[in-house]
Amino acid sequence: MSSSWAEFAAAMPDMAAAGQRLLYQHGPGLAYLATVRADGAPRVHPVCPRIAEHQLWVFIGEPSPKRHDLLRDGRYALHTFPCDDIDDEFYISGDAAPCTDETLVSTVRGALPFNSGDDDQPFVLTIERALLSKYKARPSWPPMYTRWRAP
Repeated sequence: MSSSWAEFAAAMPDMAAAGQRLLYQHGPGLAYLATVRADGAPRVHPVCPRIAEHQLWVFIGEPSPKRHDLLRDGRYALHTFPCDDIDDEFYISGDAAPCTDETLVSTVRGALPFNSGDDDQPFVLTIERALLSKYKARPSWPPMYTRWRAP
C-alpha cells in the first residue's frame, strides 16, 4: 500500500516537515532518484522533486533512461542530497505513476522554480516507506532514526 505526500504528512507531520526541509535545502528540490533498469539493476540519477497539490512530483524529460525505467516499472527510491553542515538524510520509496490530468499538471508545472516543457513527463510519487536519519554535530554516530511505513 502506498500513500500520497499529504497522507504521509498527516500521519508523520514532524518527519514530513524535516524531509521537506532536506529536499529544499539548496533552493529547488534536489534528490537522487533510484529506478530499476530493464535488466533488474539499479540506476541512480539526480532529480528536482516538487511537493505540490498534496503530492510529490518529478518531471522527467526525454530522452531519459530514468523516464523509461519508471514507465516500465514504477518502483523508485528517493534520497536527499547531502547537507553542508550536518549529515541528516531523508529517504522514501514507493511507486511512481505518470499523471495524465492536464489541468493538474498545468497547475503544478506553472509553480515549478525551473522551466518544464511539454516533453517533460510528470510523475506522481506515492510513498510506501520513509526513513529520516538525524545526526548530532560532526563527527556523530549513530544517527537517530525515524521510520514510517504506509498502512
